[in-house]
Amino acid sequence: MKRLIFLIVITVAANAHAFCGFYVAKGDAKIFNRASQVAIVRDGDHTVMTMANDFRGDPREFAVVIPVPTPIERGQIHVADKALIDHLDAYSSPRLVEYFDYDPCMAYDRAERSMAPMSVGAAAKDSAQARARSLGVTIEASYTVGEYDILILSAKQSNGLEIWLRENGYTIPNGASAVLGSYIRQNMKFFVARVNLAEQAKLGFSYLRPIQVAYDSPKFMLPIRLGTVNANGPQELFIYALTKNGRVETTNYRTVKLPTDVDVPMFVRDEFAPFYKALFSEQVRREDMSSVFLEYAWDMNWCDPCAADPLSREELRKLGVFWLGNDDRGGAQDVFLTRLHVRYDRAHFPEDLVFQQTGDKRNFQARYVLHHAWTGSSDCPGARDYQRELRNRWEREAVNLSHLTGWTISNVRKKMNIASLAPPLDKKGKRWWESLW
Repeated sequence: MKRLIFLIVITVAANAHAFCGFYVAKGDAKIFNRASQVAIVRDGDHTVMTMANDFRGDPREFAVVIPVPTPIERGQIHVADKALIDHLDAYSSPRLVEYFDYDPCMAYDRAERSMAPMSVGAAAKDSAQARARSLGVTIEASYTVGEYDILILSAKQSNGLEIWLRENGYTIPNGASAVLGSYIRQNMKFFVARVNLAEQAKLGFSYLRPIQVAYDSPKFMLPIRLGTVNANGPQELFIYALTKNGRVETTNYRTVKLPTDVDVPMFVRDEFAPFYKALFSEQVRREDMSSVFLEYAWDMNWCDPCAADPLSREELRKLGVFWLGNDDRGGAQDVFLTRLHVRYDRAHFPEDLVFQQTGDKRNFQARYVLHHAWTGSSDCPGARDYQRELRNRWEREAVNLSHLTGWTISNVRKKMNIASLAPPLDKKGKRWWESLW
């Protein structure tokens, strides 16, 4: 039996800093397990969706069922280069930046510094069509696109569709019938894709490339409920929405901005991945796993600081940004990127994600800041004030990190090697208790 994977798609208070700084690390999607990535290009009712997943295993065991709002023709389906999604991920990832303190005795300006092929005989094909019809399932179309064999199905009832899927070698998890039925009642079609091993071998790919679908629908949504039916624990979903007019947010769940522009201890420089995973888990916990998180929102003409170069016009066109011209002018004009991150399961996300495009074009990025202490030997009142304040700054960084991640403050202080330092002096040069009596 082939295993069926139901994918999503149409499946602290902190000191404020200006943007800039030196980019030193990023928290990309690769640091999370069971992570799917979807790029959605949307303007009006036109949508182009590119779907990637982290499936690892025998391609014969891979299949995907995607509810779609309209019938899909062969020309609306494409197989994309995974590098497009990787570039989107790198460009929009949460990032770590650093600043360097300068000599406090000098006047200065702060430097920011599977499946077998589906070919069958005509008689067998007619028989398969008849069996499908008897179950209330209609095979609207069938295509081979790249290394994928694709069917477009409609169904009258979930039981018939479930039986058809089982008879055709798919393992359906318990609970799928009710979810399938809800999509059938919405008159949605089903996009079913599985790997054509012969085509994959001929093309020479050793991994599964993203699938792209273009369609028209007034519905701006992403069905995720099928993805929760057979999931082993919560899943990670990264959504890259490319629009003309501004930021994208969910309408049926809260869209929450992640904490940003927070000063953190220097040791985070070498531990950014575990830091960011802990930070995201802590924010999910505080929101009771019921919110969608904004990680990035920016006009794609520029970035500050850049975790990767902006996507080229050619890359954007390959993602389906249909309103860009075919000339080779530089810049990604009229493209606004929103990156959303959601950790979801069946209990906390009982509804599909519904989106709206806003007119908000304010820049946002999940950004965490390191400050390198000045280590020179200058001696002046400014230097002495700086040294006294430095201990206070380290303590604030420890508190920030504990608050962001849920890590205990004592362990953070220990790792920073500030637990044993003497308490800082006040403005009069005394310890805090020396002014009590």
